[in-house]
Amino acid sequence: MATLTIRNIEDKIVDRLKSRAKANHRSLEAELREVLATVANGARAFDFRAYAERVAAMTPKRKQTDSTLLIREDRRR
Repeated sequence: MATLTIRNIEDKIVDRLKSRAKANHRSLEAELREVLATVANGARAFDFRAYAERVAAMTPKRKQTDSTLLIREDRRR
């Protein structure tokens, strides 16, 4: 396996990564391995579609509007 060294990372970025690692019960190094593997494998760090589906599931009796329709309507203005 390879070893990487990354220099000059902003403190606020490191703090956010440390918080993320803590929330995921991992060390900072393990969290960084996960982030790099996710990106390298072509997956998004945040899956907006899955998030939207979870939000929609919170209001199952409400009709969900397709965002495509909203965007088209807005463009026509």
